[in-house]
Amino acid sequence: MALGLLILRLVVGLTMTAHGAQKLFGWFGGYGLKGTGGFLEQLGFIPGRRNALFAGLAEFTGGLLLALGLATPLAATLIISVMFVAVATVHVKHGYFNHNQGFEYNLTLAAVALSLAIIGAGPVSLDAALHLPDAGPIWGLAALLAGVVGGLVQLAGRRAPAAQKPS
Repeated sequence: MALGLLILRLVVGLTMTAHGAQKLFGWFGGYGLKGTGGFLEQLGFIPGRRNALFAGLAEFTGGLLLALGLATPLAATLIISVMFVAVATVHVKHGYFNHNQGFEYNLTLAAVALSLAIIGAGPVSLDAALHLPDAGPIWGLAALLAGVVGGLVQLAGRRAPAAQKPS
């Protein structure tokens, strides 16, 4: 079980870290703060650059914490929050399946993060090394609620998306 949790944390955590690096630094084919900020402004998140910074930091930090198995409920909260906003603003209108830009990928990442908040990071983690007993149903519920509330706060500050000019 320890190896399985480590693999799950590393794959999902480093995936989230890479997505954050795309937004923050333009690494891995990403658009950086300027490009991501422009996209977010089209979605109604003004100012776009600041919102790109927050989204990128949530993904990068949440992913890194998850990969390390450190403060796992906090990592889950950050990942759930940013995935909640992504689903609500971009993916839900496309349905479930990722091949149509649906929300299955985002839901899977959030579900893994939530599950790890409930199960714990496992014995091969910084949480275990530091004796941080921060796992269980209450921690999972707290991470879920905090992530959703954080996402709702972000959505509440959103302006109506910019109208698209006809071609």
